[in-house]
Amino acid sequence: MPTPHRPPPASRRALRKLGEDIRAARLRRKLPMDIVAQRAATSRPTIARIEKGDPGVSVGILASVLQALNLLENLAEVADASKDATAQNILFEELPKRASGPRKRNRNVKVSDDG
Repeated sequence: MPTPHRPPPASRRALRKLGEDIRAARLRRKLPMDIVAQRAATSRPTIARIEKGDPGVSVGILASVLQALNLLENLAEVADASKDATAQNILFEELPKRASGPRKRNRNVKVSDDG
């Protein structure tokens, strides 16, 4: 089932490449679509859609197919914060320009003996 909107070209290219890579992984493992579909609890036409880069395939089914190919760990790493160079650069830019020590207390404050 196609999505109601058309993703931007860069997204479509990325999905096509992902589909091609999934197909190559399946073929390297010498697994027919039927077996991968069975292991991923989906259908052969859905596997074909994934391999063509169809943006309408749910991420849950995509994850099931990656698991069937023993590639699920790679999906979990896609947005890993430790590999997000953009976010790390932003955090670096937000660091203070110079370090400052703790502020000194005013030692001239008198304490009353009322008590």
